[in-house]
Amino acid sequence: MKAFQFTPDSNSPTPKFQQLIQAFQDAISQKILKPGDVLPSVNQMCKECKLSRDTVFKAYAELKKRNVIESVPNKGYFVAGEITRVFLFLDTFKAYKEVLYASFRKNLPENVAVDLHFHHYNIDVFKNQIRESAGKYSKYLIMNFDHEDVTETLKQLDPKKVLIIDWNINAQDQNSQIFQDFGQSVFDALQSGIDRIKAYKHFCFVYPDYTYHPYDSVEFFLRFCKQNGIKHSIFTDPDAIEVNTGTVYLSVSDRAMVKILDKARAKDLEFGSDIGLISYNETPMKKYIDKGITVLSTDFELMGKKIAEFVQGANPQYYCVPTKLIIRKSL
Repeated sequence: MKAFQFTPDSNSPTPKFQQLIQAFQDAISQKILKPGDVLPSVNQMCKECKLSRDTVFKAYAELKKRNVIESVPNKGYFVAGEITRVFLFLDTFKAYKEVLYASFRKNLPENVAVDLHFHHYNIDVFKNQIRESAGKYSKYLIMNFDHEDVTETLKQLDPKKVLIIDWNINAQDQNSQIFQDFGQSVFDALQSGIDRIKAYKHFCFVYPDYTYHPYDSVEFFLRFCKQNGIKHSIFTDPDAIEVNTGTVYLSVSDRAMVKILDKARAKDLEFGSDIGLISYNETPMKKYIDKGITVLSTDFELMGKKIAEFVQGANPQYYCVPTKLIIRKSL
């Protein structure tokens, strides 16, 4: 077994004490250091790694706070327990994903270290991150996307350690999945608000060209409108929308939602009476914007909690997080 080694990176924007914390966590996760092992003394770390005493003390104090290590007077510092190191790979970091991430971290024990990365729907970034992370983590939590190379790329990972989150596509049979349904659940959620929606003459789905939102939602929106005899349309260019009285708008993009809000205010139209608005994905601020924005959303707090359960458990998971319509003043 190789010994623990650490070389600080003076060019890194990460403070040296945080680099040292990460190095110890990695060593414990990779079983280079095991519970009960003695850590290098403060003086030894200062001498061998050319670190200040304050840097080493600060790192050790934080590791003690996280219950990763413990100290015994006159004997030094010891590894207190094992660390689970997980790889969390999100697409982008929007407001609703902050809710998911906060819930995920809140439901994890302190001995779990999370490395957070983003791919921004860039397949080259996705491939590089998966290749570099392969074999280094206990669990892989991956928010994937619709690209023909995703499935093959994920084959580099142990399928039993992989959890596909948010969108259940490009998954292998042995992958766990915690996801939302962008199709039938959208239909059912809209159906729960049918009386409010039918109070308007026209239902408009704003689905911008730039969105990565699954097209399933459009297909089930069309099915909902046809089944209920609702006049409808789909707009792919938010700039081209004419906000009109008697129309309810469903937007999968917050950027497009803001354009609708601006255009409605320019015409002095009142949401909930003159026009309606439904926004996709709940965020903390939507309940306060314009006295409350109606949302069509999955439960991101529950999703974060279920992801944390996968990290801590040994059994595979397959769970569809419910989607619902939360009605507020804008509808």
